[in-house]
Amino acid sequence: MPTWALADGQEAIRERLRDLKTRAEIIKGMKEILDKKGFGDYSYAMVASCDWEPKLAGKTVSEVNRLRGREATIDNEIQTILELVDKGRVPMVFHSMSDEDVERIMRYPNTAISSDGYILQFGEGVPHPRSYGTYARTFAEYVRKKKVLTLEDAVRKATSLPARTFKLEDRGLIRKGYAADLVLFDSEKVQDNATFQKPHQYSSGFDYVIVNGVPVVADGKRTDKRPGQILRHGM
Repeated sequence: MPTWALADGQEAIRERLRDLKTRAEIIKGMKEILDKKGFGDYSYAMVASCDWEPKLAGKTVSEVNRLRGREATIDNEIQTILELVDKGRVPMVFHSMSDEDVERIMRYPNTAISSDGYILQFGEGVPHPRSYGTYARTFAEYVRKKKVLTLEDAVRKATSLPARTFKLEDRGLIRKGYAADLVLFDSEKVQDNATFQKPHQYSSGFDYVIVNGVPVVADGKRTDKRPGQILRHGM
């Protein structure tokens, strides 16, 4: 959907969908977006989770549309999308980026390694594997396998660069007076194991994760320690 149509919360979204003129503008915008992306339908968009209909997780919009008993047309798939959005939040996974774009953007010196993945209940839904494997994939796929980045630059992009960007003044480097946040891993063994089909898979190859000087992962296994804290801009 167009970004303007998703502004100001769920009730505002519902009001727009119920206004026939605005709804028509939303549908027009959706078709323009689809055309710009170069897709013939919404099979590139997969439901990650759906609180009120859990069985939809892992199915594309096209598949959900067929489950609704509708013919496979753009108008029908848009109708399916708008019905879902009207009911509430539906996290999605979009297969719309090319590997070439990812590698080109990753090489840019000021591109940090991060993710908009979120904290999950293990085993629930079919979320994007980024929530489990972002950093491991960087080192396994783009450093070790494809050599898009050097190991040192990948570490910088995952540590000191984002810390500098968000003005976290005592983090991101190993330096006297800085928080003892450390990750010890074997660069030849680290591996992301989460996939789009089976996303609930922890990464491997990380031996120790130390937060504020306290191990939260030791010998590859989680401890029961919780020494972390929320970090705020300029903190």
